[in-house]
Amino acid sequence: MAKSPKNYDIVIIGGGPAGLSAGIYTSRARLSSLLVEKAALGGQIINARSVENYPGFAEGIGGIDLTQSMHRQAGKFGLETLTAEVTGIEINGERKLVKTSKGDFSAKAVIITGGSERQKLGIPGEAEFTGRGVSYCATCDGAFFRDKPVAVVGGGNAAITEALELTKFASKITVIHRRDELRATRILQEKAFAEPGIEILWDTVVDEILGENSVNQIKVRNVKTGQESFLDVSGVFMAVGFKPNTDYLRGILALDAIGAIVATGRMETSVPGIFAAGDIRSNSIRQVIAAAGDGAIAAVNAEKYITG
Repeated sequence: MAKSPKNYDIVIIGGGPAGLSAGIYTSRARLSSLLVEKAALGGQIINARSVENYPGFAEGIGGIDLTQSMHRQAGKFGLETLTAEVTGIEINGERKLVKTSKGDFSAKAVIITGGSERQKLGIPGEAEFTGRGVSYCATCDGAFFRDKPVAVVGGGNAAITEALELTKFASKITVIHRRDELRATRILQEKAFAEPGIEILWDTVVDEILGENSVNQIKVRNVKTGQESFLDVSGVFMAVGFKPNTDYLRGILALDAIGAIVATGRMETSVPGIFAAGDIRSNSIRQVIAAAGDGAIAAVNAEKYITG
């Protein structure tokens, strides 16, 4: 006989700032709440050695320290957490069945805060030097490359925004783009072209990231001529796009062109009782303070849905 799923008022999917913020609010509202996270609590922010733009921390705070503090705060109010991967959601009348690698859980409302991930190139050295010269967030890590040369990989809005952010710190920024024109909006291109510290390497890809204890060089290749060369840099910022963690939601919720969840200002999705917050929702600005705010909004409206 199949084991009956454990019942909760709310199941939160994702343990980044949005999910932890939602958990604080739902638990304080005395709603039985379960947060499910497939990896380490904190999401992408744990890769940031220092978060300097979150209010209340004048000297900055480590990404891990910030999310651990959020988790302790949520746990104090009764939030339960489970390390498991969510594999699907089924709608059973007014209740939602959240299917995970460690069993199924039934809830009156679901808040999805699974975030999105930077697309990875999958080249040699990328994983090895992540956190030691390879970064996916200039806002988070740019200050660690003060007066050092860096590379930004990509040619869209994310890449050019990263490059412009890095002009505050790096001695030189080389944007490496596989095409002969940028995909970024015209105004961002104009800003980049006007910056003397930004150089663009056209028709070029990165084949390998090299170093000892940290990055000191990258191997690049011209896609038209095949010529290979080496570029001395202390950091490599990957900005080749984002991939929302929504594969298991296709056919269940409305998603936008890149797979992010379409949600209202109340964080409501296309299915009543399911809310989305943080980087996983469409048009997110992908900042920790915005994610935390989204989580609070989703929690307040989920409580109204349950009691309403």
